[in-house]
Amino acid sequence: MTQPFLIGEGWIEVRDGDASARAMFERHYSAQRNLLRRRARRTKLIVGPGFKLVLIRADAASVCAWRKAIRDDGQTGVECTVYRREQGELASDLLRSAMAIVWDRWPGERLFTFVDPMLVKPTIRTGRPTWGHCFYLAGWRFAGISKKRFHILEATP
Repeated sequence: MTQPFLIGEGWIEVRDGDASARAMFERHYSAQRNLLRRRARRTKLIVGPGFKLVLIRADAASVCAWRKAIRDDGQTGVECTVYRREQGELASDLLRSAMAIVWDRWPGERLFTFVDPMLVKPTIRTGRPTWGHCFYLAGWRFAGISKKRFHILEATP
């Protein structure tokens, strides 16, 4: 049940658990992977513990969620926990505008995200596959492989 916002444009900050944000999140590949665990907890939240920033586009066609938390895997900074664009502007342009909002909230912080190469279809560029291609176009770079074999991408101001 998603309802486009009637007032505003661009990214709009909403609370974690917002119905429109949650509906888009549930169509994200990471939500499918964790569906049974979330159902067991009966939670409506889409971002883990920590300081959160959930952004949704005014047309309710994109969601971008961030969190700053103490992690035990050595990653530091602000994590992009979910990014989904269903229609509208270029994904990389939307991501860049969301990054600007994040850096207004947490100036100078490293941004990072995880991409599961087993569940994300690669984009072929110059004969090589890239996973999370819109992140690369938005200025992110490869930063390693996690213990779970996810690609770690990062961006710095």
